[in-house]
Amino acid sequence: MTGSPGPATVGAAATAAAFGLRRSVPYLLGSMAGTTLALLAVAAGLASVVLTQPELGTVLTAAAVAYLVWLAWKIATAPPLAAGEHETRARPTAVQGVVVGVANPKAYAALGALLASHRLGLPVGAEAVAETTVLAVLIVVVHLGWAAAGGWLARVSARPRVARAVNLVLAAALLAATVPLLLGLRA
Repeated sequence: MTGSPGPATVGAAATAAAFGLRRSVPYLLGSMAGTTLALLAVAAGLASVVLTQPELGTVLTAAAVAYLVWLAWKIATAPPLAAGEHETRARPTAVQGVVVGVANPKAYAALGALLASHRLGLPVGAEAVAETTVLAVLIVVVHLGWAAAGGWLARVSARPRVARAVNLVLAAALLAATVPLLLGLRA
């Protein structure tokens, strides 16, 4: 569930494909940290507070959509990496990754569903710590997996046309991940 396509996972792949895996590390760390903050908010019950404040949810969702559209634009318009260019091209930052992780409603829904549906049979406090720890590790693994896929796409798309197509497909996938957010704004 946490590994399925969504703003953070597609963003990890797209950033690595457009900017190179190594140059994407700050963004990836930020996205992992932001998603982990979302996990902690869900585990602490703070997501319920946001859900009871429709105005706050609308503002956060609008900000998330605006940022994801901007990120998709940056990915779509990023030229294919030339030899040595990965060192000089500006790339998304850790702060931008945190924004995607924290503002990602899919993360709250998926993590909330996982926390609510799995019981380990441990005392309440120990269970909360164990589940949160396992999910935090899963967040790292999923982000690295998607980023590795993006990095692989960058390597196999050495031809400019193929690289351009990869960037456009990943940008479109990132935009598609915003559709549920847009539908939520209308509800």
